[in-house]
Amino acid sequence: MTRARTALPLALALALAACADERAAEPAAPRPVATVVIEPARVADATRFSGDVQAEKEVAHAFRIGGKLAERAVNVGDTVREGQVIARLEDETERNAVAAAEAAVDAARGEVTKRETDFERQSTLLAQGFTTRPRYDEARQRLVAAQSAYEDAKAQLETARDRLGFTTLKATVSGVVTARGAEAAEVVEAGRPVVTVARGDGRDAVFDIAARFIDAAAEGLLVDVALVSDPTVRVEGRVREIAPQADPQTGTFRVRVGLDEAPPAMVLGSPVTGSVTLETNAAIIIPAGALTMSGRDPAGWVVDPGTSAVAKRPVDVVRFEPRSVVLSGGLAPGERIVTGGVQALHPGQRVRVLEPPPEP
Repeated sequence: MTRARTALPLALALALAACADERAAEPAAPRPVATVVIEPARVADATRFSGDVQAEKEVAHAFRIGGKLAERAVNVGDTVREGQVIARLEDETERNAVAAAEAAVDAARGEVTKRETDFERQSTLLAQGFTTRPRYDEARQRLVAAQSAYEDAKAQLETARDRLGFTTLKATVSGVVTARGAEAAEVVEAGRPVVTVARGDGRDAVFDIAARFIDAAAEGLLVDVALVSDPTVRVEGRVREIAPQADPQTGTFRVRVGLDEAPPAMVLGSPVTGSVTLETNAAIIIPAGALTMSGRDPAGWVVDPGTSAVAKRPVDVVRFEPRSVVLSGGLAPGERIVTGGVQALHPGQRVRVLEPPPEP
């Protein structure tokens, strides 16, 4: 009797354990989740850039010969007029060269006069029969050589005078000095900019723009330009020029916006902002609820269409919006992602896609 009472609970426990094993062996039911299929999109960015006002055209002034800078007569911010002297080189060497060339011209002119006299005498004697043809020809050749030497001396004098003139640098346009490239007593090479003058007949707003906006920017695009110090002073300009290459250090592209009717307050060098709506390259927009984390990186759950299993995929976030997230990579159009209950999922878990509610 005692054995029977003991065996009965044991058998019951074994039966319950067997049932539990059978239930554990059964696969878990797929978890119902809300999903969305990714579609390609283009994103319009209301973007603001910082820059400054510059001259539409700037002229760099440089000496045509090298030398020691004796004087720079203007500074940054000065207004200059066309033809005004803006810098000088020390010209002692060039003045000496001019004096030597003038002496050479005088000597050559005297030689020509002498040879002309000899030739005229030989011509007279030849006509009278008192000289020979060879002497006559020799006198003529000496006259031709003297005349050639005289012309060469005059050319050398012109060159020397030109070099002397090159020691004085004059403004070729009227405008405002925006940069200086050398100081007095400094030795400058030929062609090195000494003074840069901005012409006063045109102004640009100049911005350095990130590479991701360049594809959307185009010549002729309207830009709203405003003064930083007084945003009420504003004008609408058009993109006039886009640099073909990025700056090697900053990776940005320089964009010039023409200001055809710039307010007087927008003087050269004024800090300005440029506002424009740009349509960027193709992007991916997902609901905010679809974003989760993989460690410290943002990610999303992607549903495998064949197995209905989910996998966590890292994504590249461009920006967050109130109800959505803009991505630049990590997901592809046509893929299905989970938009609700993402925190309760684990890799490889099977899910059941819920049908979206019918539209009212």
